[in-house]
Amino acid sequence: MSTTTAILPQTETERRKPPPPKGTLPPLFDEPVTLWNWWKFINWIHTIFLFGTPILTVYSLLTIELQTKTLIWAIIYYYLTGLGITAGYHRYWAHRSYQARLPLQILLLLLGSGAVQGSIRWWSRGHRAHHRWTDTDKDPYSAHRGFFFSHLGWMLVNRPSSRVGYADVADLKNDKLLTLQHRYFPLFALLMGFVLPTLVAGLGWGDWKGGYFYAAIARLVFVHHATFCVNSLAHWLGETTFDDRHTPRDHFLTALLTLGEGYHNFHHEFPHDYRNAILAYQYDPTKWLIWFCSLVGLASDLKTFPANEITKGKIYMQEQKINNLKRTLEWGRPIHDLPVLTFGEFQDAILRRGKMWILIEGIVYDVKDFFTSHPGGERYLKSSIGKDATVAFNGAIYDHSNGARNLLSTMRVAVCQDTPRNGDGDGDGDGAEWRIEATQKEHQNQLQFPEGEEAPVGDVGITSLHGIRNHQPQPLRQRWGQGRQDQDQDKNQNQGC
Repeated sequence: MSTTTAILPQTETERRKPPPPKGTLPPLFDEPVTLWNWWKFINWIHTIFLFGTPILTVYSLLTIELQTKTLIWAIIYYYLTGLGITAGYHRYWAHRSYQARLPLQILLLLLGSGAVQGSIRWWSRGHRAHHRWTDTDKDPYSAHRGFFFSHLGWMLVNRPSSRVGYADVADLKNDKLLTLQHRYFPLFALLMGFVLPTLVAGLGWGDWKGGYFYAAIARLVFVHHATFCVNSLAHWLGETTFDDRHTPRDHFLTALLTLGEGYHNFHHEFPHDYRNAILAYQYDPTKWLIWFCSLVGLASDLKTFPANEITKGKIYMQEQKINNLKRTLEWGRPIHDLPVLTFGEFQDAILRRGKMWILIEGIVYDVKDFFTSHPGGERYLKSSIGKDATVAFNGAIYDHSNGARNLLSTMRVAVCQDTPRNGDGDGDGDGAEWRIEATQKEHQNQLQFPEGEEAPVGDVGITSLHGIRNHQPQPLRQRWGQGRQDQDQDKNQNQGC
């Protein structure tokens, strides 16, 4: 398989952007909060409602019997109203990821109203601002302000409207159905959030009290916090599968809690895709509902992002993980940082200073700590001390594995500047491979091979220097330097690919 890396030219605009530096966000409010004015910054309606409903839920668990039929109805209505938010408020109105016929629009509007999370226009305006200004001060529920703030805190305070980023909702303002819901939302919320679930349980099996406290109040608390987890947990738990510029993450647990909205990294990278989960085994009932509606003619034009671009994002993040892992590994001293020796200095270090060095492709390697670990035994390794072992290492004696080549890179100590070059000995490089061969007798004397065992034929070495008179110097500093320049040019051209 080819290992050639394609060079993909890109403009600055096309190149992927790295994560922005994480700084400290400015204060929530334009004026300081003091002991005397704190109450002005509280959204009292939201605060009383969002804390009152959990308190009532705890009260009901302690004092009111939960009938099996009421429990089943509460779970069913939880899913129905939750899907009204995820398939309606979110994927249809906020992102326009598919087209819905009027009957489906009315059904999703009513069910979403039963989740009591504001009108579609209000909800979608905040969500579009969240996508446009993710993780900044203009993000209405920025994850950089902490888990509690993005989950619940942002609804408990009154921030100046100028501090929330702009988002265009002209299409929603021009929708008569949404204008009706926006104008009379308290009535929609009362009827769908409290009256309907109570009536079903009361008229159905006589459990009026259980219908109100469990199918209405307790169910509402669970729907609220399931949705709120998309703003908090989905920005904290999981993997950055497709992009790491912002905080959204993918995780099965968040998807389980949020009716499929937990593959949030995918959603932020490809927001107009009607799916959150793209794999068959990933949990996304909202996607399944939209797909089913398309089969029966209630939905159409289900938008999907090109698979080619989705795969690019995934590969990019996989490369990021690999690169991060590479940074933890020892790759040896870079060649361009190695000291440069002449061939004479290389030989002198071995003869006079006892260095256990070998030479391969102009690079000097110190193998003194590898003798006892060498799989081929000490003798073959010792036979290469002071020699150019390029040919021997690459097949003349043994064609070493890639694992051995990786290990070799950690043993670099120098570059040999004037290594004898390949050729016929006259320096023009047009002959057969040129080497200074040691005689069999010299090798056997040096290594003391058992009688009858053939010793390997070495390359340029200190036991056989008579051929060095014919070699032509090849300045390796220049050769490696040019290689480094080419490498840098390739890197620059490949940035962001």
